[in-house]
Amino acid sequence: MAFGRVNPKFRLEDQGIVGLGDVYYNLLEPALVEHAIKNGEGTLGRGGTFLVTTGKYTGRSPKDKHVVKTASVADTIWWENNAEMSPEGFDTLHADMLAHMKGREFYVQDLVGGADPTYAIKVRMVTELAWHSLFIRHLLRRPDSAEVDAFLADFTIINCPSFKADPERHGCRSDTVIALNFDKKLILIGNTEYAGENKKSVFTLLNYLLPEKDVMPMHCSANHANGNPVDTAIFFGLSGTGKTTLSADPARTLIGDDEHGWSDRGTFNFEGGCYAKTISLSPEAEPEIYATTTKFGTVIENMVFDPETFELDFEDSSLTENMRCAYPLEYISNASDTALGGHPKNIILLTCDAFGVLPPISRLTPAQAMYHFLSGFTSKTPGTERGVVEPEPTFSTCFGAPFMPRRPEVYGNLLRAKVAKHGATCWLVNTGWTGGAFGTGSRMPIKATRALLTAALDGSLNDATFRKDPNFGFEVPVTVPGVDATLLDPRATWADKGSYDAQAAKLVQMFSANFEQYVPFIDDDVKAAAIG
Repeated sequence: MAFGRVNPKFRLEDQGIVGLGDVYYNLLEPALVEHAIKNGEGTLGRGGTFLVTTGKYTGRSPKDKHVVKTASVADTIWWENNAEMSPEGFDTLHADMLAHMKGREFYVQDLVGGADPTYAIKVRMVTELAWHSLFIRHLLRRPDSAEVDAFLADFTIINCPSFKADPERHGCRSDTVIALNFDKKLILIGNTEYAGENKKSVFTLLNYLLPEKDVMPMHCSANHANGNPVDTAIFFGLSGTGKTTLSADPARTLIGDDEHGWSDRGTFNFEGGCYAKTISLSPEAEPEIYATTTKFGTVIENMVFDPETFELDFEDSSLTENMRCAYPLEYISNASDTALGGHPKNIILLTCDAFGVLPPISRLTPAQAMYHFLSGFTSKTPGTERGVVEPEPTFSTCFGAPFMPRRPEVYGNLLRAKVAKHGATCWLVNTGWTGGAFGTGSRMPIKATRALLTAALDGSLNDATFRKDPNFGFEVPVTVPGVDATLLDPRATWADKGSYDAQAAKLVQMFSANFEQYVPFIDDDVKAAAIG
């Protein structure tokens, strides 16, 4: 039997999904919270939040993501980065999953990825867990009742955590699987309750589809000056670098915190909500995000809480450091009503440097920006992926390699072309360590980072005196009002200058070795910009 706010004309039976138990279509947030509690999926928290743990998987499983190798995509997928699955293996996986689903309850949400209707895709999300339905209802864009009634999905995603894949039978790596079939417009997810797989699957779809339309898909947050969408800034960065935190600036309007497109019309958010890390979240540093942790329907994921008062412990990372909250964009008071912005005036590349070598902010030439965009240097932070227990230096091209189906040069050239066409000032911002490497130094003060960003975005930083960094060749400001000048020179923050020099040389070599893979595909000016 089907239940829901809107029972669409196109049902699961029309997609060959038959024999299920009760199916609930497009339930609203109160009903989804009610179902999740009734099903024993989690706990009602303060303010009507939903508290849940995701069991074994508290982060994404990128090595378990597969793309089905069909003739239509064989020549355009970056196979070195995307594990392939045969069409036959996928068909068997699909049949086995549908058989497993029979008689079970499922929840359906008909949602949209992309605030610009010209480039949006319609996504049907079929989930075994009610709280996954609540999560994705927050994270994607919610059409109105009339649109839902006539909804015809471009892609369907089925998430069934109770289903285990068989590597020998299905041609996957383990019993956990995320399988994308572009021909059948279908994604299958099994044996993981981590909700981030749902949203990143949609991001991966858009990352493949949009470049064909000359749209740059970006793993970035974005905001614009209050009342002035033309003054847009985008913040590239992997999880843990500060995308969500730094874009949630009360002095600017939030477009979105994680996934955007850049078309000839400007910037647009892919999502309808935010998925923020909550480790050490405080009302002083991040009041808007902190406030969402007591708002109705916010999903609180993998956080320790007092069993009597339900008060959250923002410092207890015993479950994972990747603790998060998911909430609709409108829970941020200064969020954009349209989720649209202009062409970026400033482009911020965020990195979390565990070596303690990079300055807190640097100005990049367009060629240097492409070099650092393709390099995607940062440090993986604990919990974001399984097995990461302390920060690890890594290179994730385009600041999002796990979500990039096409080769990196496709995205790098798109970014370069759009910067050249529309103009933008590019900055590299280090939110990692200063005064020493991880374990010796300390995390970059967020007040200093915010002051430097404010100066960059209001244009005043362009008037500063700059020096050339001896290691990477980019420009570094010598003094900035309100920021300790010593902080701007990483070497000066180290007690042992020789140790700094050794670390810097090591990092330069790592950059050079990593970038060799792109040399055959890039122009000479980017090669020249590689190392100053």
